[in-house]
Amino acid sequence: MRYVVAVRALCEFTAKQGDLDLRFTPSSSAEEGKTGHRIVASRRHADYQTEISVTGEYRELTVRGRADGYDPQRGRLEEIKTYRGELDAMPDNHRALHWAQLRVYGWLFCQQARVPSIELALVYYDITTGHETVLTKTASAAALKAAFEQQCTRFIDWAAQERAHRAARDAMLHGLQLPFPAFRVGQRELAEAVYRAALGARVLLAQAPTGIGKTLGTLFPLLKACPRASIDKVFFLSAKSPGRQLALDSLQSLTRGAVGPRRSTESTESAESAESATESARAGSGMAGRTGIGARAPRSVPALPLRVVELVARDKACEYPGNACTGQACTLAQGFYDRLPAAREAALARYWLDRGALREVGLTHRVCPYYLGQELVRWADVIVGDYNYYFDTGAPLFALTVQNQWRVAVLVDEAHNLPERARAMYSATLEQGELAYLARGARGTLGTALRRLQRCWNTLNRAQAEPYRASDVLPDAWLCALQRAVGAIGEHLAEPQLVPDVRLERFYLDAIHFMRIAERFDEHWMFDVTLATLEGAAARATWRSTLCIRNVVPAAALRARVAAVHSMTLFSATLWPARFYRDLLGLPDDTVNVDVASPFSAAQLAVYVTPSISTRYRDRQASLGALVERIASQYAALPGNYLCFFSSFEYLEQAAALFSATHPSIPVWRQARAMDEPAQRAFIAHFEPHGRGIGFAVLGGAFAEGIDLPGTRLVGTFIATLGMPQINAVNEQLRERMQRLFSAGFDYTYLFPGVQKVVQAAGRVIRSETDRGVVHLLDDRFMRRDVRALLPCWWKVELESRR
Repeated sequence: MRYVVAVRALCEFTAKQGDLDLRFTPSSSAEEGKTGHRIVASRRHADYQTEISVTGEYRELTVRGRADGYDPQRGRLEEIKTYRGELDAMPDNHRALHWAQLRVYGWLFCQQARVPSIELALVYYDITTGHETVLTKTASAAALKAAFEQQCTRFIDWAAQERAHRAARDAMLHGLQLPFPAFRVGQRELAEAVYRAALGARVLLAQAPTGIGKTLGTLFPLLKACPRASIDKVFFLSAKSPGRQLALDSLQSLTRGAVGPRRSTESTESAESAESATESARAGSGMAGRTGIGARAPRSVPALPLRVVELVARDKACEYPGNACTGQACTLAQGFYDRLPAAREAALARYWLDRGALREVGLTHRVCPYYLGQELVRWADVIVGDYNYYFDTGAPLFALTVQNQWRVAVLVDEAHNLPERARAMYSATLEQGELAYLARGARGTLGTALRRLQRCWNTLNRAQAEPYRASDVLPDAWLCALQRAVGAIGEHLAEPQLVPDVRLERFYLDAIHFMRIAERFDEHWMFDVTLATLEGAAARATWRSTLCIRNVVPAAALRARVAAVHSMTLFSATLWPARFYRDLLGLPDDTVNVDVASPFSAAQLAVYVTPSISTRYRDRQASLGALVERIASQYAALPGNYLCFFSSFEYLEQAAALFSATHPSIPVWRQARAMDEPAQRAFIAHFEPHGRGIGFAVLGGAFAEGIDLPGTRLVGTFIATLGMPQINAVNEQLRERMQRLFSAGFDYTYLFPGVQKVVQAAGRVIRSETDRGVVHLLDDRFMRRDVRALLPCWWKVELESRR
């Protein structure tokens, strides 16, 4: 059996050495890199060849890649690298890796072209200045062949191990069974849709009710499909930490043949509800018979040889957050690549590599746990992480997928969050106040560049008479000044620094991101200026403003990410209407839409609308008393645990204060601003089985989705808002653009996102077929036909007056 590897992957495995070094030499984006390659090629003569495919073999290993350029007049093979800042500041191990790649390309080219020697050239292109630096070496084919075979020999032993692992993994996945005897109602339909999408290489948009076990119901069929569809890796992407834990818990239940203790999230929702489970059949689905969810499987089920890696944010994994990522500053960066092989082998022998396991292996082998996880992605079967690891501008999972030509299947958990998260990823903001601070203390070339940018910024401010202004064009003069400032900051940061200037570094990265987003600017973005003060014409020279390139529709940015995967399943309890998500996310025309029927009935959930209450901002004070009494009367009729959701913390505090004053005997707990994870857990801990009390929370916040409060832990919710975004200058600009693009400005900006939050919050009540509860929709607008059409079809909504 042959093993195929890309030149870059071969060299990254065999040629990296020395320290981990992440000093401020930020690489170019993929778009900038392509542009740089085109510019360099355009400077060569007409016979210059680009993108030369090369392939070679050594024993059972096939190595392939594309050399950037070949100059037949000089007999020179070129590898083009784009960069920013000072070339001299590039770490030595980076340049050593570049030479290693070029030598491999050199041998493969010599072999194909049958030439005895070749000139090799590393071409470094500065994307800021357009300057080329060319480093050359001449090498014989014999020397290049010897180096190539030495690298291949090092890789082949590892390749044999990887082949054995892949064979064992696929064999086990063929016979994979869930640790429960049957699917829950609705779960089988979801699982079959995911399975078919994976085999058919399709994108699936799956709306499935909260409480049926979507996480396990998507992971199981996708893993089953991996051997048949030749899928290399599965990415499970979540919007929040609880979603990541859902996936880890579900994977543990599959790999260990048992389910661990229940968590305070949706993670084991399907694992603990066997009452109405039904037997699954082999026919039709292609999946294993008598598998499903509901009760524990025999403990004789063998562990699955599945390598699972959890990716967390760098600031959460860093052992020394105050230190730079260099060998001089951090002991876990020093000699990182020298110790990586042993750490990698020890880690992969464990298979299960969540945050805790990565930390343990990393500290044992004295390598950074965060970057160890990044390296292990190449050898993992399932990667669990946040959306940004695949969808963001510099997403590492996307880059590795493209570079290594992996066949990847992606699961996007709670996908209703993706449009707003993607907008944030592809937006960029700069604060003038931060520039003013940096310019005051800057000297020399840096100070000149920052002050020039400040003057251009003030010119923008003086041209604006209103506090907020949006535009369809970018300020070219200001962008030129920003580019010069970025170049000056890069040169400054490349110099040895006694004390790192954290604020300058942060502004530098933000400015680079701003320029990269500016390169994408089209009708899917808008540029806006927000003035901090407006105190008359005399004060304009001292105004401070915020500049933003605001993404409106992330479809154009996400389309390449969607196209790069073998299959993708986006799932949530609220993905309706489907056209809204297809338009915003850039999903292909042949996207499959599935709306899984709810296993729950109207008899389980009483839904009431109170048309006499208006929660509009202008009506809140007048209706606050009636709202509080409605909550109190429901509590008196059915004492238990309730959640009340409001549109803002201010509204929450007003309602909670009045409720506590008028009903002091009823326990109350409140969501606070910026609650950390321990505080969130403490809030959830109040919801004990058969408990009594009322939690006050914000709609769309940490407690409105992704938490699991089954049975008597939660018997009802009150939703005192339609959930629509606030009407302000920014949202009105979004509405106008949505109207222009989709003829649905109000719906896409306000209505659909608002009702989606309502349904998510209401979904906390019914978590299994045995649950019973009540939902109160406390706003007269819930009587509108367009709003009612977006509510779950199994709800039977009644007027409060009819009770």
